[in-house]
Amino acid sequence: GLGLPRDTLRCLEYHGYCFHLKSCPEPFAAFGTCYQHRRTCCVDTTSNFHICQDEGGHCVPPEIRCLQEQEGLCPRRGWKCCTEV
Repeated sequence: GLGLPRDTLRCLEYHGYCFHLKSCPEPFAAFGTCYQHRRTCCVDTTSNFHICQDEGGHCVPPEIRCLQEQEGLCPRRGWKCCTEV
């Protein structure tokens, strides 16, 4: 396998995303845990979400200024998705 925990692989199989949050952002629904039960597996309910890294962006903490922000979800609350940092 990919060397990922079995719960994470299961999460990904269901098109889930492992968030560092106890609750999932809209439009995700919590789908159990992943990363050895330390994170929440969130599954998109609309199938039209964009994960930042998948869109070629970089997740940065709020104190870093983006030259250009782009649409995309980051697994940490408050972080933003940047095209250029």
